[in-house]
Amino acid sequence: MKLKKIAKTKLPTSWGDFIMIGFKEINTGKDHLALILGDIKKEFSVLSRIHSECLTGDALFSLRCDCGFQLKCAFEMLKKEGTGVILYHRQEGRNIGLLNKIKAYSLQDRGYDTVEANNKLGFADDERDFSLCADMLKLLNIYKIRLLTNNPEKIKILNNYGITVTERIPLITGLNSKNKKYLEIKKKKMGHLFK
Repeated sequence: MKLKKIAKTKLPTSWGDFIMIGFKEINTGKDHLALILGDIKKEFSVLSRIHSECLTGDALFSLRCDCGFQLKCAFEMLKKEGTGVILYHRQEGRNIGLLNKIKAYSLQDRGYDTVEANNKLGFADDERDFSLCADMLKLLNIYKIRLLTNNPEKIKILNNYGITVTERIPLITGLNSKNKKYLEIKKKKMGHLFK
């Protein structure tokens, strides 16, 4: 296990009353969250979203990405289902950090795509560690999920770390003129699954 449970509380939201559990990475001290709606113990395969932190999309409502739209859509789908879990994976900017993400945005303003910008800054296409999410799920006693994602890499890594993804549910939302190229690059260079 790369992390441990630290704290638990109630979190009332517009989509229902969640239980919020805080995790800490043992080696780095970085925090991550799980938001649980309803009784997940009754579920054979828990509706789940692994959402990577995106301050610009989630909190500042940026149109450069689809992150905030996906988070809102995940909350709405959990509300409709009445149960499920959202893992808020604190690895901003594909784990390059907020300030480097701003630098990457600046490079994108000059014509680089998202992958090229990360590479120019000395980072891999995607620096995130999704094995942490498998550990979070195991600490919640969740071993089978229906995953809200367009990213096949998440499925591969979760399966490799002992979490069975019984179904992939597309989460296609938020397309606009400002993020069209970004979404095209996610599909073309990162293998994301879009219709």
